[in-house]
Amino acid sequence: MQKNCLKLKKLNIRYKIKSMRKNDILWAPWRMGYILKFKNKGCFLCEEIKLPKSKFIVYKGNFSFIILNIFPYNNGHLMIAPMRHIKNLEELEDKEFIEITNLMKNSIKILKKILNPDGFNIGLNIGKISGAGLEDHIHIHIVPRWSGDTNFMPVISNTKVIPQSLNELSKILKKEFKKDFKNVHC
Repeated sequence: MQKNCLKLKKLNIRYKIKSMRKNDILWAPWRMGYILKFKNKGCFLCEEIKLPKSKFIVYKGNFSFIILNIFPYNNGHLMIAPMRHIKNLEELEDKEFIEITNLMKNSIKILKKILNPDGFNIGLNIGKISGAGLEDHIHIHIVPRWSGDTNFMPVISNTKVIPQSLNELSKILKKEFKKDFKNVHC
């Protein structure tokens, strides 16, 4: 019986996806603050990395850094970027690529320990057409996900619920990264 219910649910989901209309799209209006704030104001990643002490950079490596997204899709939304202001993935030097890959691995380990998510979305948006809000400084998004983390709040009330302040999470993450890495500079 339970197996049949799962098959029916899968069929129903496939049907819903195939029959999606324009009105069925769920929008993320809380992201407009991000889009409008940084439009034509330079590179916020480069500006943040210049600060002697950043609230939101949780780790600085030799060639790259990890920063909390201040307009997160979810609690713990991190971005990993090279220190150099480069646009394309193929412009990364091997040493940058290796460090960024290691930072992704360690970020996931730390986020699992601290936030216990059910999964992650990890990705790059290269070029405006792909959704890149910041086109000229390549960065990787790591977004923790939980079962049921997308609900009615953003759709009905234009409100995204993030259960933890960025300042609080930043302090916790900095502490964890210090345990994992010896050369923490932030």
